[in-house]
Amino acid sequence: MSSRFDDLFAQFGRITVKRFFGGDGIYAGDTMIGMVFDDVIYFKTDEETRKAFKAEKRKPFTFDKGGETVVTTWFSLPDRLYDDPEELAQWARAALEVAQATPAARKKTKKKP
Repeated sequence: MSSRFDDLFAQFGRITVKRFFGGDGIYAGDTMIGMVFDDVIYFKTDEETRKAFKAEKRKPFTFDKGGETVVTTWFSLPDRLYDDPEELAQWARAALEVAQATPAARKKTKKKP
């Protein structure tokens, strides 16, 4: 499946894009590493990788639920990465590592033969 992000992620490797709650999910294999809402790409972060996003003054993805704002661990990419597929690939690899380390991802891996 060709994606509108093929050129951007060329240095990272093959991705697929699937509909995800009114946006799109970016997958490396079976693992969701990013999401797109309103033409902004967000990557999965953990405490360590989040530091790079915060250093570039990037914001987390938020949404409203029951009148409250929910802040996620998905952070928007620095604008400069949209023009730098090589560096974006480094950030995408870090997001993949974080996503694969989550308890839900580890359960999926264990279920596969």
